[in-house]
Amino acid sequence: MLELLSEKIGNVFRKLSGRGRLSEKDVDEALRQVRLALLEADVNLKVVKEFTAKVRERSLTSQVLESLTPAQQVVKIVYEELVAILGGRQSWLVPASHPPSGVMLVGLQGSGKTTTAAKLASHLKHSGQHPLLVAADTRRPAAIEQLIILGKQLDIPVYAEDPKVLPTTICIQAIKQARELAANWMVVDTQGRLHINEAMMKELVEIKKTLQPSEILLVVDAMTGQEAVRVAQEFNTGVGLTGLILTKMDGDARGGAALSIKSVTGVPIKFLGTGERVDAFEPFYPDRLASRILGMGDMLTLIERAEKAFDKQRAKEMERKIRTAAFNLEDFLEQLQQVRKMGPLSQIVEMIPGLSSLAHRMPEGLEEKHLKKVEAIIFSMTPEERQNPHIIDGSRRRRIARGSGTTPQDINQLLNQFRQAQKMIKQLDAGKVPHLFSMLK
Repeated sequence: MLELLSEKIGNVFRKLSGRGRLSEKDVDEALRQVRLALLEADVNLKVVKEFTAKVRERSLTSQVLESLTPAQQVVKIVYEELVAILGGRQSWLVPASHPPSGVMLVGLQGSGKTTTAAKLASHLKHSGQHPLLVAADTRRPAAIEQLIILGKQLDIPVYAEDPKVLPTTICIQAIKQARELAANWMVVDTQGRLHINEAMMKELVEIKKTLQPSEILLVVDAMTGQEAVRVAQEFNTGVGLTGLILTKMDGDARGGAALSIKSVTGVPIKFLGTGERVDAFEPFYPDRLASRILGMGDMLTLIERAEKAFDKQRAKEMERKIRTAAFNLEDFLEQLQQVRKMGPLSQIVEMIPGLSSLAHRMPEGLEEKHLKKVEAIIFSMTPEERQNPHIIDGSRRRRIARGSGTTPQDINQLLNQFRQAQKMIKQLDAGKVPHLFSMLK
């Protein structure tokens, strides 16, 4: 996510940090490179000019230039200004005064609107709410079928009608259904088209009048850059938006939409879609994204993902095993599988301070291929070998390699990784070093 922008800005400030005292010329050269990086990332020109002007004005004060750590002061200013153009603070969903609260999702065809409806409903469900999905995209019958399938997978009720029924009628009936089910949120999937036109806007306005939603969220593809900003402006003019959901953020290496859209439209980003999986969806925090852009990581999001992926009781049991040196290969495999639930390894690395620059260098699908190989090797071992890896000698390695379709060298590599993991875990001091187990208590 935003890896190209993050890398370029990171390089600028690494050079700046090696200079000690800074002059006005140093600041101007650094900001020139930042300006180029932002423009290459497809950030709106007006936003770039205002951003660099504010950073320059704040950076050229005597308080900054004469400080002991001027480069760090400039980075702090850049961080604060990034947070400001991203929206300043998190924007929450606003419920209606009387339930059910309506969330109307709008957007162009292909933006991921139907999948996002399911993701948002799942997010609400895991937040303790009771959502109802409403299939009001009658223009694309496949969208109705898709939403019904996703609802069954997530155990979330879906209200759907024949595609011939008017969307406004569907919304009226859905409100009754929501009250009968005691659902306090309705997530309504509306029609999309390849291009914005008068007919689409007219239908959306009619749905808005009927539904009177507390939220109208535009689902927009982050990878389209300035086109996403233009689309947001038109939808905001046509129906009046309360928020934005940027999809495909995991594939957006540039960041133009994320960094421009709030400043240009005045509409806050409320959620990010970070992958194809239903759980690859997260609330938008301006400070966290600014931190990622500057290569400072995002430990809060990492901890939140760990809390979702790891079972607390199993975590306590695993910690007991680690403390009593009973951690074996079956436990090792379980931990790898739990980490996989947190998302692609490149996303996890991106959130760890100091390691974010490594994320873009990881080959796509690396963690999936590696985990499958590890699973095959461990499943080819006997229960005794999994419990006591030290008994695995040359003949056992050859047998395990044949059974798993790997080589004895692969077995050696896995055993070395396991021993290193054991050694590292034993060195963890629960009172001093934060790790996943202590985070989950």
